[in-house]
Amino acid sequence: MRVLVAGGGTAGHVSPLLALADRLVADDTSTRILALGTASGLEARLVPARGYELHEVPRVPLPRRLGADVFRMPARLGAAVTSAGQAIKRIDAEVVVGFGGYVAAPAYLAARRAKVPIVVHEQNSRPGFANRLGARLTRWVAVSFPGTPLRHAVRTGLPLRPEIVGLDRAASREGACASFGLRPELRTLLVVGGSLGAQRLNDVVPTIAADLAERGVQVLHVSGTGKEFAPPRTDCPYVVVPYVEAMELAYAAADLVVGRAGANTVSELTALGLPAVYVPLPIGNGEQRLNAEPVAAAGGGLLVEDARFDTAWLRRFLLPLLDSSDRLAAMGVAAAGFGVLDADRRLADLVRTAVASR
Repeated sequence: MRVLVAGGGTAGHVSPLLALADRLVADDTSTRILALGTASGLEARLVPARGYELHEVPRVPLPRRLGADVFRMPARLGAAVTSAGQAIKRIDAEVVVGFGGYVAAPAYLAARRAKVPIVVHEQNSRPGFANRLGARLTRWVAVSFPGTPLRHAVRTGLPLRPEIVGLDRAASREGACASFGLRPELRTLLVVGGSLGAQRLNDVVPTIAADLAERGVQVLHVSGTGKEFAPPRTDCPYVVVPYVEAMELAYAAADLVVGRAGANTVSELTALGLPAVYVPLPIGNGEQRLNAEPVAAAGGGLLVEDARFDTAWLRRFLLPLLDSSDRLAAMGVAAAGFGVLDADRRLADLVRTAVASR
């Protein structure tokens, strides 16, 4: 097949794009992949690093208020659609697969103009503008979470990196703990606020460091680059790192996770059967809360509003959870029941179905 994949700007768009590309090529090494992206997005670094070609298109942000940008947008969008159309012709694409973000809408419009099948994948429970547009132009729509309000939606889950899908947490635990300076015989609380960190988590979790140490719980705290802080001094390790490139190692060391509720985070934790406390980002359109709600409802995690996440909440809810191995185990089983490990295969099958429908 000849496949144009479009998505970029954030890891939430780029990671599943690369996971799908890897699956399609693994299934058939003659498959040709061309990725559509911008010069400023993460895709400009990650796509070539994975060995795929990147076709750059102009970035077309949608204006949030009336102003000069509203009048400039049609010309900008037209230039991006033209560039996307050139990418379709460049490889004679048989299908365009979009993951949302700035480049997806031009890709969908160019595909519609060229009469090329479109496949849409939406990461979050609340879709963005680009994928709402794309879903109106095709019947091949994949979503990560149940209840996502898009026409023709089929839940495939979120395609994950092979390092996550193939992770044996038990077998990897000792080496993972050693890599962070942790002790494998102790329970580990992993705190992670996404790729940029979360200041709220950085401020609140250290306030119960002594309580955690009394229970024999060590902490691996991923603060975010530029948000590092001096770890509290306790009898148990409290390790602060700005960023973790191989998150699978952090997951292998963890017994419980405190984090945000981005689509990647929720999908990875549930696929691995990791219990979690989800603290959705309080800004945006509320998609993080919607991502975590069905997991919490299934018993796979706790959900707490950012404003309520404080020392008192941690002592009332988090510490008792860490005291109960049975509760942690039950939450892990519930999380695994919600997770999807073969999302890359499911989405690849949908792509092949769309191509066969031409």
